[in-house]
Amino acid sequence: MTITTAEALPAVVTAVGARVPVLVDGGIRTGEDVLRALALGAAAILVGRPVARALRTGGAEGARVALDTPRAELELAMALGGVPDLAAATTLGLRHATETPRG
Repeated sequence: MTITTAEALPAVVTAVGARVPVLVDGGIRTGEDVLRALALGAAAILVGRPVARALRTGGAEGARVALDTPRAELELAMALGGVPDLAAATTLGLRHATETPRG
């Protein structure tokens, strides 16, 4: 069994410190995923495969939608979470992926 990107990310960011910017590639499908990865310490998010698929099936318009949709979702997630800009994305308010939800 492997761990998820969100589970591995904090340890990777800690291990490399400021020496290497951590780029996340894999498991990112929504704007909420982007915000979560940034809050966990990623410097950037890579979205090559979803965009390539959209380009192949929908041409330039498909690629535009593949980029615009998560961007709009990210903006909404930031607004709902009270995150004014990407630099303010922190783990505050994020529940670690392995914790059991309350309720």
